[in-house]
Amino acid sequence: MARGAVRLLELAFDPAAETLQDAMSERVLDAALSLVAASGARHLTMDEVAARAGVGRMTVYRRFGGRQQLLDALAVRECRRCLAQIAAALDPAKPIDERATELFVATLRVIREHPMLARLARVEPEALLHELNRDSSAVFRLVRGFLVAQIRSSQAVGELPDGDPAALAEIAVRLGASFVLIPDSSIVSDDEQRTRETMRLLLAPVLRDGRPKRRRAAGGDRPKAVPARAV
Repeated sequence: MARGAVRLLELAFDPAAETLQDAMSERVLDAALSLVAASGARHLTMDEVAARAGVGRMTVYRRFGGRQQLLDALAVRECRRCLAQIAAALDPAKPIDERATELFVATLRVIREHPMLARLARVEPEALLHELNRDSSAVFRLVRGFLVAQIRSSQAVGELPDGDPAALAEIAVRLGASFVLIPDSSIVSDDEQRTRETMRLLLAPVLRDGRPKRRRAAGGDRPKAVPARAV
C-alpha cells in the first residue's frame, strides 16, 4: 500500500506542526508540491526538489534537514491552505443546512483542485481506504474530531438537536469518504451549482426537521374547534 501520501494527510491535520514561511522555503515547498503531484511522495528526492526550485542541494537540506522533514512541512502547509479555503466558503450567518451543503461542496472542490489530494484520490485510493479501515485510524479520528467541534457548536445554539456529536460526525465522514473513493455519482457532478442544489434538498429535511421544536405559547396556534353541525 502507498503509505506515504496517507502519512502526509495525518501530519497535515496536526495543529502543533509548524513550517517555515520565508520566500526561499516557500519556493522549495512549491517545487516539492509539483513533484509529489506528478509522481507521488514515495519517489521524491532532495536532488529533484533542488533542481525544480533552481537552488543548490545544500540549501534544501539547510532549511528542512532531510527528505521526511520536507514532506512533513509540505503536508502542514498544504492542509492549512485547504482548510482556509474551506473556511472561507462558509458563511456563519447562513442557516445550518446551507452551511452543511457548502461545507460538502467546498471540501469536494478542494480535493478535486488540489494537486496532491487529487492524486491521492485518483491514483492511490487504496491507501486512503486502508487507512480509514484500520483500527485507530489517525485520519478518521482527526477528521471526525474536527466535525464534532462544528456539531457541538451548532447544538449549543439550537441549530441541531441534542444527540451524540461523535455519531453524527462519523456518519458525515463515512458519507464524504464514499464520494471521494467512488467519484462516479448522480449527486456530485462537474456542475457545482447542481451539486449544491441537490445536496441542499437532501440535507435540509434532515437538519431542519431535527431541530428542537419550540413550545407554542398558551392558546396560540392551536387548532380551532369546529362547531358541531345541528342535527
